[in-house]
Amino acid sequence: MPSDDILVDTEERMEKAISVLSNNLSGIRTGRANPGLVDSIKVDVYGSATPLKQLASVGTPEPQQIVIRPYDTSTIKEIEKAIVAGDLGLNPQNDGRIIRLNVPPLSTDVRKKMVSRIKELAEDAKIAVRNIRRDANKALDNSEKEKEISEDDRDSLKGDVQELTKKFEAKATELAKARETEVLEA
Repeated sequence: MPSDDILVDTEERMEKAISVLSNNLSGIRTGRANPGLVDSIKVDVYGSATPLKQLASVGTPEPQQIVIRPYDTSTIKEIEKAIVAGDLGLNPQNDGRIIRLNVPPLSTDVRKKMVSRIKELAEDAKIAVRNIRRDANKALDNSEKEKEISEDDRDSLKGDVQELTKKFEAKATELAKARETEVLEA
């Protein structure tokens, strides 16, 4: 594999790891209502597990409330069951047309649990980035063994991979810190 392709592939994979972290962090509850809280919910409807976003519009008309408007009102019971099964700690209120979720303020204990979960997710992302670095370094070593690149080029490219690793680890830390702040201040 050409050395430029190794770097591009490494950067794309690291970007995906940070994207996964960002997506996971959006599902962590703060004291405010956020449509991201219900993004991970899958509803058993039409014979398959369908993401809630595909079945309903999700909005936050008030800071403490999420409103879910199903496109097809016949799916409202299944959506309600999926929310309860989703173990979000939210009780759906169904009026036959829409579902309201009141987001209660977080207790200190719950906030501490959320912060520790944020740290776990950030550490998982950093581990993923480091694993990608390891794969890239192996690919560079193989390229050097195959005489595709020189030893000096390999060492230089490993330096580039390390810079990418530092950059993406810093992004993971930054995302986690921002989310921690939201959880603690909400």
